[in-house]
This record gives sequence, structure tokens and C-alpha cells, in this order.
Amino acid sequence: MKSHIAVFTGLILLAGGLITTAQATEQAHQRREARDTRQDTRQDARQEKRECVVGNDKSNHECRQDKRQSKQDGRQEARDIKY
Repeated sequence: MKSHIAVFTGLILLAGGLITTAQATEQAHQRREARDTRQDTRQDARQEKRECVVGNDKSNHECRQDKRQSKQDGRQEARDIKY
């Protein structure tokens, strides 16, 4: 009887450990995806600002504000992925 309880307890602990590991793996995947999104957004914002300044489409202030808004949008997208 004691051996059955020990085996049952061991299986429960093993299952709990697997669930925790699966959650941690999923969270790590979400963090990586969010980080990649932020990095891509930063690069895109830099490129857009360069094009804006070179094209002389807007004032430097407006180009800077556009870049800030692009980065903020990317951060929000990353938050949506992560949480």
C-alpha cells in the first residue's frame, strides 16, 4: 500500500513539474517574440526617419515625432504578444 502511495505521489510531482516546464517554455517563447518585434520596430523606425530626413518631406521635429510614435506602437505590439 505504501509503495502505491509513493508511486502515485511521484507521478503527481512529475506531472506538476512538466506543466511548470511547459509554462516556462511558453513564456520564454513569448519574450523572444516580443523582443524580436521591438528590435524590428526600432530598425524600421530608424529607416523611416532616414527616409524622412533625406526626402526633406517634413521638419526634423516631425520626423522625430514619427519615429517616436513608430517605436511606441512597436512596444505596444510587443506587450500584446507578451501578456
